[in-house]
This record gives sequence, C-alpha cells and structure tokens, in this order.
Amino acid sequence: MQDDSPPPSLDKLDERLRAAKAKRRSAEATSTERGKGLAFAMRIGVEIVAALIVGVAIGYFLDRWLGTKPWFLLLFFVLGAAAGFMNVFRVVGGLGGQVGYRNKSEPTGSENGRDPAEGQDPADRRNGDG
Repeated sequence: MQDDSPPPSLDKLDERLRAAKAKRRSAEATSTERGKGLAFAMRIGVEIVAALIVGVAIGYFLDRWLGTKPWFLLLFFVLGAAAGFMNVFRVVGGLGGQVGYRNKSEPTGSENGRDPAEGQDPADRRNGDG
C-alpha cells in the first residue's frame, strides 16, 4: 500500500524557520546587552584602580626620594582617589574624553542661536568685513 497523504507544506516549514530565527536574534540581543553592561562595569573598576595605583606610586617614589616617609604617599593616595572618582563621574555622565567640546545639537554662533554672519552679503563674509 502506498501512502497517499500530501507532503507537508513548505509554507509551514518557512514559518517555523522564521520563528526559530527570531528566537535566536532575541537571544543574541540579550547576550550583547549583558556584555555591554559587563564591559561598562569593568571600565569603571579599572578607572578607579588605575588612578589609585598611579597616585600611590607617585607618592611612594616621592617619599623615597625626599625622605618624607608617609606624607606624599597619603597626599597622592587622596589625589588618586579623587581623580578616579572624577573619571568615573565623567564616564557615567557621558562626557568621556569630550570635555570642552560642544555637542552637535547645541547651536553655534551668537547667543540667540543664529549665525553671526547671517544677513551679510556673501562678498563681505569672504573679505572679513562685517
């Protein structure tokens, strides 16, 4: 006897494949977000520890050189801790290495947000008259 049932539809197979791909994408997105969070936490820890190590090293070597045993070590420990916390504050605040630069969203030019050369003749702008 021969099985007369029709073969399974390719539409059903396609639907199952799409569902599996969507599930895989959502799992990858979750692991990517977790990795970014871990990297951010590691960066904060490294910022504090590095600043403390540099501060303590400078204080230690100054104390050995000048013979003032604990004073420079303590001073530079405090300065290193302050620098570390300041770096963490910059990282968390989103300033990073862009301190002193304007955001692209801020208007350039005069206080009212207009271009100071606006309304001038183009020939005057090239010559510097205005």
